[in-house]
Amino acid sequence: MSRKNTKLFLLAGFLLLAGLEPLFGMHIMEGFLPATWCGIWYIITLPVVIISYRYILKITKENPKMKILLALSAAFVFILSALKLPSVTGSSSHLTGTTLGTVLIGAWAMPVIGVIVLLFQALLLAHGGISTLGANVFSLSIVGPFVAYGIIKGLQKTNLNKSVIYFFATFFGTLSTYLTTSFQLAFVFPDPTAGIWGAAVKFMSIFAVTQVPLAIVEGIITVLVLRILTEQKVDTVMFQPKKSAK
Repeated sequence: MSRKNTKLFLLAGFLLLAGLEPLFGMHIMEGFLPATWCGIWYIITLPVVIISYRYILKITKENPKMKILLALSAAFVFILSALKLPSVTGSSSHLTGTTLGTVLIGAWAMPVIGVIVLLFQALLLAHGGISTLGANVFSLSIVGPFVAYGIIKGLQKTNLNKSVIYFFATFFGTLSTYLTTSFQLAFVFPDPTAGIWGAAVKFMSIFAVTQVPLAIVEGIITVLVLRILTEQKVDTVMFQPKKSAK
């Protein structure tokens, strides 16, 4: 194993071990959504996860080194999403960590990573739930990464520095996760007078107190990690390092 790959492997292992401290939080917790809505989110999420699995098989077959970046991306999501702050009843605010993997290996890899991370957290850390797994995967590892992907692709056409692009992609990708969670809760618990939209606004306003500062922090962390990886000349899906002239 090369020196660069060894560093990446050790970083992934450290992140996983750092997240093994028991936490008694949740994304949308077990039993909080009615069975019908749990089923709906599973039905919506499952086809995307299948496509994600095929994407991962393809990129790892073409480039086996991608397995290390997959491990690093999963570890990053695991530790960041396990650190939570209490927020809306039945949910919590936390970092997401999904933009790093979006840059390194592509947004299509994130749904499978989300399933693995959220399943592990639900079973061993009481963070989230099996019944709400579909809803949590949809918000955390489908909406968030693809919003970040869209922002990166759009800002690549500008003259903005890559670090600025990473920051904005992370910031809005994280907020989009909680925008989605707000509507997932609003569908189930609409406001008696203002309906779904009114409930969603209330949920978003509560989330904003903790999530906006967290999104800023996550943006900074993601930029710093990607700078380290860039210095190591790690190839990514979203940005390819310039080759030095011979």
